[in-house]
Amino acid sequence: MKQVWFVAVACVALAAAPMARQGGQGAPAAPAEPTLKVGDKAPEFSMMGSDGKIHSLSDYKGKHVVLAWFPKAMTTGCTQECKSISENGEVLKGYDVAYFMASVDTPDLNKQFAERDAANFPLLSDPDKKAATAYGVLNRGGLANRWTFYIGPDGRLEKVDTDASKHTLTAGPDLIASLNELKVPKKK
Repeated sequence: MKQVWFVAVACVALAAAPMARQGGQGAPAAPAEPTLKVGDKAPEFSMMGSDGKIHSLSDYKGKHVVLAWFPKAMTTGCTQECKSISENGEVLKGYDVAYFMASVDTPDLNKQFAERDAANFPLLSDPDKKAATAYGVLNRGGLANRWTFYIGPDGRLEKVDTDASKHTLTAGPDLIASLNELKVPKKK
């Protein structure tokens, strides 16, 4: 009888797994808003970049950092976001800021994505989802929400932008507007 019970429980768990991965009923609810707030210390991260380097928040101590999470490489919205930021790269590079897009995709996929769309900044990969979990961006489908974190030179969050409508076609200009709003200095 115990074996039959175990088999029944295992079958129910296996049947529910795809639904949970797709964000269907029974999946844990995605956070409605980030758990991190302005003024909180930004969680440390170390992620492989599409440029082949490991990028850690501690590498940029004393500098502004933008970490723009995106759901999935090679998808329409993420492609629009990447291209918009790249198209505004000359203006962005005029600010004293390190800026990245990040996802839970593999380094290989993000490298292909960056090459395909000629990204002129690093795309960071978090396949083990440690950084995504620390930043509270994982949705119920296991992908990152399209949220952007603005980190000050002191390592504290200056802005948390969860308005996904601003993170596709107008991602570059919106990022520039936020840098101006936060009074991020231009390079000298």
